[in-house]
Amino acid sequence: MRIEKCYFCSSPCYPGHGMKFVRNDSTQFRFCRSKCHRSFNKKRNPRKVAWTKAYRRSRGKEMAVDSTFEFEARRNRPVKYDRGLVARTIGAMGRVKEIQEAREKDFYAARMEESKVVKKKEKRAEIAKGLDLIRPAAGREKAEGKRRE
Repeated sequence: MRIEKCYFCSSPCYPGHGMKFVRNDSTQFRFCRSKCHRSFNKKRNPRKVAWTKAYRRSRGKEMAVDSTFEFEARRNRPVKYDRGLVARTIGAMGRVKEIQEAREKDFYAARMEESKVVKKKEKRAEIAKGLDLIRPAAGREKAEGKRRE
């Protein structure tokens, strides 16, 4: 059994789930759920639909280029079964997953660090816009403090 990827959203399509659409030219499209199938039929572009992986990658929210993605590529060349090879492959799959998760975590941290700088600038601009509202209030507090003394 093979876990395929949804043509529209790139999420995993498990056996017995989703649907397959075969075009007249015998091109096969796998969809994980009816939401993806409907969007495909409506000719929506996955890069413009916010919940798809294509959108997230095109907007820089997920890693688009990484050497670990090469391991996910499908290989159609049959390989003779070898117990040692299978054991090494399964071990390598776990290690690749760990490396990929660590890189995604670093990518996310760097992205959030950039957004902190942008948000700080936006907050400073917001304060600068409403500075005339803050200053009179501060002046009133000083005047009230002098009256009490």
